[in-house]
Amino acid sequence: MRLTWVQPEDLLPHQLIQSRSEGVDVADVEARWLAAGGTTDAPASGATDEPASPELRSLARELMDELDRRATAWQEPAIPDVPVLKRSDDIEQRTLNAWLGRAAGNLLGKPVEKIPREGIREILETSGQWPLTQYITAIGVPDEVQERWPWNRRSKPTSLREVINGMPEDDDLNFAILALQLLERHGSALTTEDVAQAWLNDLPAGRVFTAERVAYRNLLEGVEPARAAVVGNPFREWIGAQIRTDAYGWAHPGDRTAAARLALVDARLSHTGAGVDGALWVAAMSAAALVLDDPHEVAVAGLEVVAADGAIAQAVRFGLALADVELDEALDALHAEYGDLHWVHAVNNTALTAYALTAPDFATAVGRSVMGGWDTDSAGATVGAVFGAVRGVPAEWSTPLDNRVATSLPGMNQIAIDELAARTVEVARRGA
Repeated sequence: MRLTWVQPEDLLPHQLIQSRSEGVDVADVEARWLAAGGTTDAPASGATDEPASPELRSLARELMDELDRRATAWQEPAIPDVPVLKRSDDIEQRTLNAWLGRAAGNLLGKPVEKIPREGIREILETSGQWPLTQYITAIGVPDEVQERWPWNRRSKPTSLREVINGMPEDDDLNFAILALQLLERHGSALTTEDVAQAWLNDLPAGRVFTAERVAYRNLLEGVEPARAAVVGNPFREWIGAQIRTDAYGWAHPGDRTAAARLALVDARLSHTGAGVDGALWVAAMSAAALVLDDPHEVAVAGLEVVAADGAIAQAVRFGLALADVELDEALDALHAEYGDLHWVHAVNNTALTAYALTAPDFATAVGRSVMGGWDTDSAGATVGAVFGAVRGVPAEWSTPLDNRVATSLPGMNQIAIDELAARTVEVARRGA
């Protein structure tokens, strides 16, 4: 068995990339690794095909520790007090549409997760589905194309248009449900230790990935929650925290500061830098989406809680600037600017999300987020949640969800989406 996202020989190439991006001199570490027979090719899906020898694995551990020692301590952002946006009179419907949109956008991206942009385009073009404006079907996709670009193994049985039967399990929904439960239990008194305990109590280790899986491992090894994000974690600026913070915004309609502060409490367990800023942006956007009437304005409103000169703010501005650019040209521009980043990184997916939010309607928006070809299900989920809250979710997108979500969270499997929405509204009314 090749366990992904935790083997030291698989983590080290990613750690070299992350450390270098933070200005750390890694030349001697890289040289030692290569001289011993290691590779600097970072596995895109979390694990190489073959395990390393015991000697090479031991060296990888040693070098990971060395890079941790060289890292500059991350300084948490100070969340500014920004004006509370005027509440809307349709919070209940917007909250329901946010949950529905998150599920629909996520489901759209699931079959093609991990397939690069060119593969997604070939799948869609050969079957008459380009540009993408509805759930993906395998019908009409030539066999040789499906062999060249195989569907996501876990999602194929549940997420193609012809087999959808309710919302299948996904970490993007698991974390949203868990955040709601955390708010119900702790409200604004939520701590990072509470988040860590909830993970260990309620989330199977096999249902978390990248930075979350590393942090989970760290917690099991006795690392304090305050340090779980910075011990052997090359994924600390990836998208994981960004998919966990919608509910903090939905529970605080219009209050971007409150949403962002709770998002920071959650995100710091596994992320730093752009990984945290992405989470703050999504939380603030989610709060704004329940009261504003334009998805583009929502994206801008979310920026007020993150550093204006940071990578996330720059990515949002880059994506929004493509609003009037033709689809292919816009996707080319996104990949030219951010194509060197891993497909699960926070920055490239943020730029794509911002671009998608400039679309004229729900189908075009979520379609753009998937055609971009990075973290298709996560970008789709965020775009769907924001666009859904602001403009609603068309019936052709919501009906196949059958008002229920599959999850491995204890006691929550097949929970009704409208119950999740009602519970979120109740938390908001309590002023959590």
